[in-house]
Amino acid sequence: MQTFRPLFLGLILFSHFLSRPVYSQEKIILISNVEIFNGKDDQTIQGNVLITGNKISKISTSPIPTNKSANVEIIDGKGRFLMPGLIDAHYHSMFANLSQIALLTSNLGFVNLVAGKNAEALLQKGYTSLRDLGGPVFGLKQAIDAGVVAGPRIWPSGSFISQTGGHGDFRLPNDIPSDASNGLSYAERINAAAIADSPDAVRLKAREQLMLGASQIKLMAGGGVSSIYDPLDVTQYTEQEIRAAVEAAENWGTYVTVHAYTPRAIQQAIRAGVKCIDHGQLIDEETVKLMVERNVFWSLQPFVDEGDKGVLSPESRAKQLEMYQGTDTAFELAKKYKMKIAYGTDVLFDAQKASRPDLQLLKMKRWFSNVEILKMVTGNNGELLALSGKKSPYTGKVGVIEEGALADLILMDGNLIQNLELISEPEKMVLVMKNGIIYKNLIR
Repeated sequence: MQTFRPLFLGLILFSHFLSRPVYSQEKIILISNVEIFNGKDDQTIQGNVLITGNKISKISTSPIPTNKSANVEIIDGKGRFLMPGLIDAHYHSMFANLSQIALLTSNLGFVNLVAGKNAEALLQKGYTSLRDLGGPVFGLKQAIDAGVVAGPRIWPSGSFISQTGGHGDFRLPNDIPSDASNGLSYAERINAAAIADSPDAVRLKAREQLMLGASQIKLMAGGGVSSIYDPLDVTQYTEQEIRAAVEAAENWGTYVTVHAYTPRAIQQAIRAGVKCIDHGQLIDEETVKLMVERNVFWSLQPFVDEGDKGVLSPESRAKQLEMYQGTDTAFELAKKYKMKIAYGTDVLFDAQKASRPDLQLLKMKRWFSNVEILKMVTGNNGELLALSGKKSPYTGKVGVIEEGALADLILMDGNLIQNLELISEPEKMVLVMKNGIIYKNLIR
C-alpha cells in the first residue's frame, strides 16, 4: 500500500495538470479599428481591444500603442463588429448528435468522439462557452481544457438526478423492480443519469457529482417530453428531496437548477432554494412573480413547433405539442416582468438541429429585438455561469468585453444588431478567439 500511494497521488496530480485550461501566458494581440458590442449595453463604440495572455487588458477609443516585437500580433478589424463569444446556457454535449437508442447502446468512446467533433464545430460557429445540463461530459471537458480537441468552455453538471420514473429515468420496464442483483443501469454506469428517491439519496448523488467536478447540480423536478414514463404535468421530487440537493450544492458554494414546466413543479423547487429554472413553458403569472421576488434565473428556450421529423415517439410528440402551446405566454410574461432571461438550445438526439445553432438563435426574433437577443446569448448567460462562484472551472468573466474579462471574442463582417441573420453565414464570422487563442481566422 505504501508503494501504491505515491503512484496514485501522482496520477491524480497528472490528471489535474491535463484538465487545466491551456492559454498563452505572454502573447499580446491588438484588435484595432472595430465596432465593439460589449455584451451589456445597447450602444456600441468604435475602438480597440488589447489582449494579453488569455484576458482583455485594455479597451480604448484611442489608439493603443504596442511595441513591435514578434510576440505582438496586430489585427486590423477594418470597422468590423466585435462582440463576446456566444454562450449556450442549456446544452447536452453528449446527447445532441446521436439518437436516444444510439446513446443507450453505443460504446462511450464512440459517443465521446462524436461529441468532440460537435464541440469543434460549435467553436467554429462562435460558441466559446456552454453550460452542460446533464450527461457524462467530464472526459470531453478535460480533453478540451487540455487542448486535445478544440471546443467551448464547459460548465458541467455531470449526471442529472432523477426520481424513479422521472424525466431522467432511462431504465426499461424489465429493469424494475430494482434490486442488488440488477446493479446499476447503463445510463447510471456511464454517469448520464442518477436515480435517487429520498433526501439522503439525493444528497449523496449531488455530492458525487460535485466530487467529480460539477459546477452546478441539475435535478429533474417535473415531467418531460423525451422521457418514457412521466406525463408532462407530473411534479417530481418532494420539497425535502430538492432541498437536500440545494444544501449539498450551497455547502460547495454553488447552486441547483431544475428541469420543470408547470407552476406546481416550479414553485416547489423555488421554495426548496433552487436558483435557476430551466424551461417553464407552462408557467403562470403567479409563479413568474415568485421568480422575480426570489431573484431566480430563468433559462427559457425558444421551443416552437417545427413539424414532426420522426425523432420522437408518438407519446413524446403529444407532450411536445402540449408544451409548445405555452411558449409564447412564457416569453410574454418574462417580458412583462422584465426578467433577465438566459438563452439555451437544449438540442437532444438531433444531428441536423445540432449542426445549426444559428437557426435556434434566430427563433428568438419572435419575441425580442436583435440587441436583446445578443445580450442574452452573451452578458446574461455569463451572469448565469457566474452563479457557480468558486466552483466555476474557469477564472474570469465571460460574456462581456471589459478589462479583465477572459478573451473570448468573435469578429463579424457585418453588424449583428442591425442584421442578426448574418449569424447564419459562416464566412461572415471572420475570427473566433477563445482564451486569447485564435481558432478561426478568415481575415485577409
